[in-house]
Amino acid sequence: MAAERLADRVILAELDAAVAAVWKVILSGEAESLVRRILDFEVTRDNVLRVLRSKPQNEHELAFQTIVRNRMQRGGILARGASLVKCGENGRGLCSRWYPATLARRIRAIAEMRDRIEFFHIDAFAIIPQFARQKTAAVFIDPPYTAGGKHAGKRLYTHYVVDHQSLFAFAQRAACAVMMTYDESTEVLELARRFRLCVNRVPMKSTHHRVAFELVLTNRPWTLAPASSCTRTLFD
Repeated sequence: MAAERLADRVILAELDAAVAAVWKVILSGEAESLVRRILDFEVTRDNVLRVLRSKPQNEHELAFQTIVRNRMQRGGILARGASLVKCGENGRGLCSRWYPATLARRIRAIAEMRDRIEFFHIDAFAIIPQFARQKTAAVFIDPPYTAGGKHAGKRLYTHYVVDHQSLFAFAQRAACAVMMTYDESTEVLELARRFRLCVNRVPMKSTHHRVAFELVLTNRPWTLAPASSCTRTLFD
């Protein structure tokens, strides 16, 4: 939205302190120091473990540690205790998801558009209601998924307890456009039916390269592109 200038103002909200540190550093005007650390980092098991086991002394160190954790732990899971990548993509091990030049390019691109982005280290529940009555606003919500219950959530996320029913209720009553992404589960489908949301079933590949489906829920009958990649169901 920011890159294509499809919105006059883009607001991001994130509760996780580690993820928030990445956004804060990139949008602070000091992104180049983070880029330099990424480009200079030598990927060895010892170096990776040293970074992951360290106690960051500032947001720059936390941001770098978070990026290393995301790239080096299986499936990009940020929760502590997740295992490191073993064989990885094409048998490249820890290097399989470490593309320093690509990461640097992405970070610099975001930094260049920082004047269009506002970031808040806050619970989304504290900020999205402010836009509920604004018909020209659009809200995208990507909450921790429900599949597997709290045990699975605890394994995947630092903050995994979410009032999903309140999110669905917000989407139903909001005058603004709302889009949410979720796992395909009986619980989510039941909530969608209860709160009369549109359901788009979208194929994706899992970390094991198996085709699975995720749900894109909207409070308006949007059609996702390409049309052949999803099946749209409206609960009338």
